[in-house]
Amino acid sequence: MADRTGQYLILADEDLISLVEGGDAEAFTALYDRHSRAAFSLAYRMMGERQAAEDLVQDAFIKVWRGAGGYRAGRGSVRTWILSIAHNRGIDQLRSHASRRRTQDKIEASAPRSQPSEAFAETWRNSQRDQVREALNSLPAEQLKILELAYFSGYTHAEISELLSLPLGTVKGRMRLGLKKIRDHFESADAAVPR
Repeated sequence: MADRTGQYLILADEDLISLVEGGDAEAFTALYDRHSRAAFSLAYRMMGERQAAEDLVQDAFIKVWRGAGGYRAGRGSVRTWILSIAHNRGIDQLRSHASRRRTQDKIEASAPRSQPSEAFAETWRNSQRDQVREALNSLPAEQLKILELAYFSGYTHAEISELLSLPLGTVKGRMRLGLKKIRDHFESADAAVPR
């Protein structure tokens, strides 16, 4: 069994997807292990929260399992195909959420306002989210990439170092500088630094 599992690790994505199409669960596991981090990173950026991103990745990989026969090598790599499924499922979920939100807004608009503190709290959270996005967008690309890999994708310093072919000290330094710039951004905006 261990030898067979090892065989899956050396197979190309195209070979794995063919096996998945035939119902091979071990090939699917290998494909998931290989591409779930990238799918999660994309999902987290789209959805903005961990649980929603995890749900989206699970939904996307269910679609991969059920629709492996839909993969066409001429249209891109297996990784691109999986990420496009995750992206499309994310768009569907965001649209559905927006539609529910519009309906909820209509209901709330017709109901009397009894909780002004709720509205204030939501406005404050949105403001904080916008400030974080603004701070992240102000970072140089090399610092942003390292912070995204560490905080949104869950990579360790050593994994980032290996992934980006950078010395470990460089990864730590860029992360430290990026976090300092974010903290400085909040302090200059007179906003509370999120901890």
